[in-house]
Amino acid sequence: MIVENKQLFIDHIIELRKRVLNCVITICIVFLILVYFSNNIYNLVALPLINQMPEGAKMIATAVTAPFVTPIKLTIIVSIFLSVPIIIYQIWAFIAPALYKNERNLLIPIAIFGTLLFYLGVFFAYFFILPMAFKFFINALPKGVTIATDITNYLDFIIWLFMVCGISFEIPVVIILLCWIGITDTKKLKNNRAYIFVGTFIIGMLLTPDVLSQIILAIPLYLLFEIGLFFSHYYLKNYNRLK
Repeated sequence: MIVENKQLFIDHIIELRKRVLNCVITICIVFLILVYFSNNIYNLVALPLINQMPEGAKMIATAVTAPFVTPIKLTIIVSIFLSVPIIIYQIWAFIAPALYKNERNLLIPIAIFGTLLFYLGVFFAYFFILPMAFKFFINALPKGVTIATDITNYLDFIIWLFMVCGISFEIPVVIILLCWIGITDTKKLKNNRAYIFVGTFIIGMLLTPDVLSQIILAIPLYLLFEIGLFFSHYYLKNYNRLK
């Protein structure tokens, strides 16, 4: 029995190594395809700020290696970002054999839906939050002050914002999982709608610099909460029926 358990553990480790290696190879392939365009990728990501900068203002590099290292760093992050579907598939291929059929039927749509929501959150930040935030910051500059943003600091800021918005858009997935494992249920969440509505505006206030962008972020967050409630009821009903 001990020998069988040991062999089973070794098989799991070998399988895990295989899945991790597949993820690393995928990221490396995507990176090698994109690395030639690293400067173009950075310019694209910098557009929300560049479009709002006063005429004649430019971004700067305060470190000698920054013009080379920063675009490469961004390209690595973009490679991981684009590889997320493959990474999720590898994770799924590793854990799926241990799941019951009804659990697989529940988690497959959640994994796909969660991935799309994360991408949607990042695009929302790029096309809506960043332009409004930079416009606010630049208009709030004291008289006589010229903006000259360091390219490395800019990259750190937008990666932080992309992650925050991407994770925030996972609200429906979080609600479904919380209801599934029994931490809460749709009835309790419906009874606390008013508090959650206020909470989305507090989150918007903490993550955005002005009232307009706060509203533009808070409304989608609350709509995502309602979507989570709807799908929680639907998924859990089907999950319980398939048990």
